[in-house]
Amino acid sequence: MVSLKKIVGFLDGYLKVKEIKDDSWNGLQFEGKKEVKKVCVAVDASNESFEKAVNEKADLLIVHHGQFWKESNPSYREWYKKRLEILRKGNCSLYGCHLPLDRHDIVGNNAQLLKIFGARTTGYFTDEKVGRIGELKKAMPFAELVERLEKELNTKCFVMPYGKKMVKTIGVCSGGGGYDYFYIALDKKVDAYITGDVIHAKNLAEDVGFNVVFAGHYATETVGVKALAELLKKKFRVKTVFLDLPTGT
Repeated sequence: MVSLKKIVGFLDGYLKVKEIKDDSWNGLQFEGKKEVKKVCVAVDASNESFEKAVNEKADLLIVHHGQFWKESNPSYREWYKKRLEILRKGNCSLYGCHLPLDRHDIVGNNAQLLKIFGARTTGYFTDEKVGRIGELKKAMPFAELVERLEKELNTKCFVMPYGKKMVKTIGVCSGGGGYDYFYIALDKKVDAYITGDVIHAKNLAEDVGFNVVFAGHYATETVGVKALAELLKKKFRVKTVFLDLPTGT
């Protein structure tokens, strides 16, 4: 058993939540028990994830997409109240970590995506260091890259296989890379680009000869919370459970 304050202090420092600008109110978003024996992790804050965590008798739930966002009204009413009542009744705390988890050098979603292929980070898409560029030790067939990604993430990828048959450099941006990161990856001349959300770019990818893999927003952001759970399990000797709640996107 460890104090909630100790775990939150560690997470805030380790993930550098106070240093990273974000639309999410990262950090402890709901306070429950003062002591933590069991931690659940999930990609999203939702009625389902809250209920699952409470049913697991978790003292703390850590999510990538939290409850509180700067563009939303945080008033304790309607769906906000319905969700938070689940945590209140279960006396379960909630911790959100959005961009801090996307960009972390070790447990971050993008660092973990590169780890699947044993690739080392050689650069970043932007100064925010969310999207990463990695280099493989040895070039691998693009088809094998897709197969490995589908196996490791338990997902079905939407693929635009218009580039090199053998790939050595990979650009990754978990979740929704959008058009901005697509064009950055194109400009960086990586051999393959991996992201979550599908964009309307088939014609351009085919015309320029570019390999693109859309592995799903949800799937590409399971790796960070899983890695974080393993870290907490070893550091604080708490029980951890990953709540796999696919969204279909």
